[in-house]
Amino acid sequence: MAKILHKEVLNDSVTLLEVDAPLVARKALAGQFIILRIDEEGERIPLTIADYDREKGSVTIIFQKVGLTTQLLGDLEVGDEIRDFVGPLGLPTEIGAAVKRVCVVGGGVGCAIAYPQAKSLHNAGVAVDVIAGFRNKDIVILEEEFRAVCDNLYLTTDDGSYGEKGFVTDKLGSLIDGGNRYDLVIAIGPIPMMKFVSKTTEPYGIKTLVSLNPIMVDGTGMCGGCRVTVGGKVKFACVDGPDFDGHQVDFDELMNRNSVYREREAQEKERHACRMEKLAHDMIH
Repeated sequence: MAKILHKEVLNDSVTLLEVDAPLVARKALAGQFIILRIDEEGERIPLTIADYDREKGSVTIIFQKVGLTTQLLGDLEVGDEIRDFVGPLGLPTEIGAAVKRVCVVGGGVGCAIAYPQAKSLHNAGVAVDVIAGFRNKDIVILEEEFRAVCDNLYLTTDDGSYGEKGFVTDKLGSLIDGGNRYDLVIAIGPIPMMKFVSKTTEPYGIKTLVSLNPIMVDGTGMCGGCRVTVGGKVKFACVDGPDFDGHQVDFDELMNRNSVYREREAQEKERHACRMEKLAHDMIH
């Protein structure tokens, strides 16, 4: 059991939880993830480690409420316990000693995963630029946290309500064309965003890492649910990743696989909402 130590609602759909998990915190590194199960009847879902505190023994996760499990997770409060909280899983991000300047690109809730990457690189003495993109001002998260762990922060919004108007790829392209020589670009966010960031950097020959979070069950490579095609070969995100060469990933295949259970997820979320509505009605009457 892992007790929730702190909860913060970052916006209407994104929540931060700090969880008491000393065994995970002891070995966690940027890029790794955990798998949790809320209760004995719950499904197992992977969430990237957003931060950790070895001395306190805590691990921070940030998630978007998109399905039933994340909705239930968001309903938990400080003092509540999560049944299973397993990790750290996956391979930590490796950049190599030759990397001196990096651009970390985060999109939406993917910024929660981009943050530990920027923080780890900054602490290692690497020059870090961050591009954080959101649909609008209302869903911007982690702005101050990013400012503390990078040399330059560029905020973009699709509608121009905050920062610069446009997509993260627009800003990345302008920075590269403006003479910024990056040894590495790390892109984390929606699959289409990571795909087009990779397409933006490919003509310049800039190494690009993407963090993939496909359908996953056990996190040990046994179920095969998280398989992705990278460079024409089958890889398993849970043990071979989650970081992969963005220029080698078959993003179209990944998008198709991730949409397989979308209809079922919507049904379960609606069923949960109906149960909650009935419970509220019974309590009132």
